[in-house]
Amino acid sequence: MAAVTQAAAGTNADTDAAVIRASLADPDRFASIYDRYAGMLYRYAYQRVGAEVADDVVAEAFLSAFRGRASYDLDRQDARPWLFGILTREIATQHRREQARYRAMARSTYETVQDGPADRVAARVVADAARGPLAAALAGLAPGDRDVLLLVAWGQLSYDEVADALNIPQGTVGSRLNRARRKVRKAMGGFDPTTTMEENDEL
Repeated sequence: MAAVTQAAAGTNADTDAAVIRASLADPDRFASIYDRYAGMLYRYAYQRVGAEVADDVVAEAFLSAFRGRASYDLDRQDARPWLFGILTREIATQHRREQARYRAMARSTYETVQDGPADRVAARVVADAARGPLAAALAGLAPGDRDVLLLVAWGQLSYDEVADALNIPQGTVGSRLNRARRKVRKAMGGFDPTTTMEENDEL
């Protein structure tokens, strides 16, 4: 994951921190941060609040990041945890929409037609069958537990990156994640799809 981030960031002189530092004198430079991470943040927001809201929360998150860039800790070369933290706060303002999305998904029946290798089709069928119960399980989680679970599973952040994003101790990340996964496993009859969510694009 770090290797991918560094590859996206380019040379050391072009790290996220370097770009943010340069943007203090030349605001247009901040567009590079948007280019690097807008797609990633949109996919995460889409899964949590749906297409109608995702554009707005991502736009607000980047606007907030731009306005607050002077307070960014330039010792942190990777801006992803910072951006995901801002986005999580924006998503929190859409709590009711997120809950409604999960409830609607839990009630829905999905029919998927896919071409391709048999094992890939089988994996998609399993994912479709799990989608409704998983959505119901996510709706039942405390907001803080859900944030941690989905930042790990969908945002693909490490424990320390989640701690940084949410400004909480790493131990709290671990306890919230364990509690959330325990509740998801119980709701899913012992199966925890969040451990392999990073392989799927959506619920």
